[in-house]
Amino acid sequence: MQSKNTDKNFGFGTQIRKSPFFDATVRWGATGFSVYNHMYIPRDFGDPEKNFWNLVNDAILCDVAVERQVEITGPDAFQFIQLLTPRDLSKLSIGQCKYVLITNEQGGILNDPVLLRLGENHFWLSLSDSDILLWAQGVAVNSGLNVCIEEPDVSPLQLQGPKSREIMVKLFGENIRDLKYYWLKELELDGIPLVVSRTGWSTELGYELFLRDGTQGDRLWEMIMTAGNEYGLQPGHTSSIRRIEGGMLSYHADADIHTNPFEMGLERLVSLNSDINFIGKKALMKIHKNGIKRQQIGLEIAGDSLKGPNTVFWEVSCDDKIIGKVTSAVFSPRLEKNIALAMVDKNFIKIGLKVSVEINGDSREAIIVEKPFFDPKKSLPSS
Repeated sequence: MQSKNTDKNFGFGTQIRKSPFFDATVRWGATGFSVYNHMYIPRDFGDPEKNFWNLVNDAILCDVAVERQVEITGPDAFQFIQLLTPRDLSKLSIGQCKYVLITNEQGGILNDPVLLRLGENHFWLSLSDSDILLWAQGVAVNSGLNVCIEEPDVSPLQLQGPKSREIMVKLFGENIRDLKYYWLKELELDGIPLVVSRTGWSTELGYELFLRDGTQGDRLWEMIMTAGNEYGLQPGHTSSIRRIEGGMLSYHADADIHTNPFEMGLERLVSLNSDINFIGKKALMKIHKNGIKRQQIGLEIAGDSLKGPNTVFWEVSCDDKIIGKVTSAVFSPRLEKNIALAMVDKNFIKIGLKVSVEINGDSREAIIVEKPFFDPKKSLPSS
């Protein structure tokens, strides 16, 4: 059911941009927004738990145009991309996507985008929440490499959930079934230019549709919603519940410029034993040699169900000593537990260890557990 809210004047000024899908999301019931990469992102369609069940049982369509693209082209584009990330890209094929990290000279994480390779020297970085366009342009100035770096007219939607494949077949035909996990295709839908990838921020089966013409946002949204009607498709937003269940990183919440990949358990994205050169390599080699002092863990928190995700960091203590902080927490209706991601002193990391979490003056018992909390082999998104 569409919302009657059609006030196109909603907003806080022109400095925060609206996506090509903004009016459609308001029309379809979006009632709350956050700001991400200087843009509005829908964060409330009425009931986060219902949004979660829509995602895991059927499908949801999410406006994630805030995932801005940094487009890198030119004769030295591949060499430049490799300079930005510690992940070895030597086997990255045209038409393939990779989850990567971007690190600074000290080895701190600046962003954790998905990298898309559209051509031999044509790449997109699909960003989380930080100004990597400016970082990349700054790095290029003194790199001596021949590259062009800009933000293209590209705005992604996420179609996520177990019925997303059937909706995509209705839109694009049977051949879309051949699209493999973390691969992409350049397609058109009734004249609308798109890049479609088997990626998403849900740890469910899903697709991202990168709109390459911002004037077509409203039409694309309505076409997808119409195609998905018989499959129970609902407008929605990225689910904090499903993200935390899957142990997915949310930049600025779980990691920032002072966090290194080893603390996040992301050493698979750091290639120290190869000949590749990347920003932060020397620092990351030193960190790897000396070891880390803290690391991300999973927690189950006792007590009443959390009313929503945490909006501040919560102290984690053991034997009256503060050992870290909860970075992301939520109640999972599927697991019927309060679950959390936390960054804690490595000396206290032991599965089954009981700790305390301070929540708004209330001390709650918690226990360190394995993460992710659900589908640890990620069989759902890769199915």
